[in-house]
Amino acid sequence: MSDTNKIINSIDSILELIRENNLKSAIENILIWVDPQISDLLVQLDKAEQILVFRALPRERAADVFSYLEPQDQDSLLAALTDADTRSLLANLNPDDRTSLLQELPATVTRRLMQLLSPEDLTEARQLLGYPEESVGRLMTPEYIRIRSEWTVEQALAHVRKFGQDSEIFNILYVTDHEGKLIDKVRMRRLILSHPEQTIRDLLNYNCISISAFEDREIAVEMIKKYDFNALPVVDSEGVLLGIVTVDDILDVAEEEATEDIQLGVAVNPLESAYSTTLPIELFRKRIGWLLILILVNLISAAVISNYEEHLLEYITLALFMPLVIASGGNSGAQSATLMVRAIATGDLESGDWMSAMSKEIFVGILMGLAMGGLAFIVGLIYGGESSIAQIIGLSMLCIVLVANLFGALLPFALERINIDPAVASSPLITSIMDVLGLIIYFSIAVIIL
Repeated sequence: MSDTNKIINSIDSILELIRENNLKSAIENILIWVDPQISDLLVQLDKAEQILVFRALPRERAADVFSYLEPQDQDSLLAALTDADTRSLLANLNPDDRTSLLQELPATVTRRLMQLLSPEDLTEARQLLGYPEESVGRLMTPEYIRIRSEWTVEQALAHVRKFGQDSEIFNILYVTDHEGKLIDKVRMRRLILSHPEQTIRDLLNYNCISISAFEDREIAVEMIKKYDFNALPVVDSEGVLLGIVTVDDILDVAEEEATEDIQLGVAVNPLESAYSTTLPIELFRKRIGWLLILILVNLISAAVISNYEEHLLEYITLALFMPLVIASGGNSGAQSATLMVRAIATGDLESGDWMSAMSKEIFVGILMGLAMGGLAFIVGLIYGGESSIAQIIGLSMLCIVLVANLFGALLPFALERINIDPAVASSPLITSIMDVLGLIIYFSIAVIIL
């Protein structure tokens, strides 16, 4: 039996217990589950049962379960909770989860929730929300363990026992000076294995990697992946430690960025929420812009064909092979652009690497052009009836594939140079542009040969 079936069967059992008013047994059963499973259960309950189960959870556990709900489900649940329940929930949420919630909800709801926060939590939320929307500051949590370099190991462990309970992570301690500036980090394992009278500064190697709170969150994704961190310390412009970004938050960001690139890759402006909750009018608004632009690009193709109308009338066979050579150029360019966009996104290529990438794509383009041009030449001989037609098709295929390969490789670098997301170099855009260039190449070669 699959995991999905197990979860469904468990939900059925819980529903039966709830309907029998055996809430105690239901909660005892639920508490064995991991938090994501409980959140899956909540969204399948009706409103009254959902509130009943949620209120029965321990406060800290309820906050953890709440953080796994989708934004629209969080909004729905908050609307059903009393102010007292909401205040308790917000107080127990991790600061980064609280910030994520406040920035996802409508402004009117966010204002109401801000009024329910304690003075300390309100100050913290305002600070985190004060950073730019796509910045690391919005992701960080101020819940970490900080120790001083002049302390002994015994003093540090005593500090951990006293304040470590609320820390987001426990295995890494951050060492600061008297001004709060980050000096280094030390692992809990090394602290435990060290002599109690040894000072913290003796355990340091002073090679701690940190990130600015104003840095783009994509940089944090790259750094955590590069250095294989569980958490990344966040500092201000003076090096003062502000908080940490943990790997679970980074995984969410990586998924969002990948989704955004995929949507841009098919000429769709990135959706601001999940597809299932996006209204049709919003989907129309996100998709129609690029489609209208591409229509204008395709009108240029029509103008090119019109310019060579006399040649088409004289050699009608040329029209038969237009889709063959033009589509091949679009496909080749889209392949090249996709490879470049992904290489740039993963850090495999940087803007300065465009020359080496172009050199490689020239070689690849020539090989693909020769292979595809050779096949097109044979097709032209069979169906074109004349060797001149076959020459036009074969040579056009070679030139178009080569140009498409180079254009598809160069466009992402050019977009990145002018601070536009390279993912905009989407398959529909490359295909439409190559339709125009391909027609020009095809008819130019036809005029020369014929």
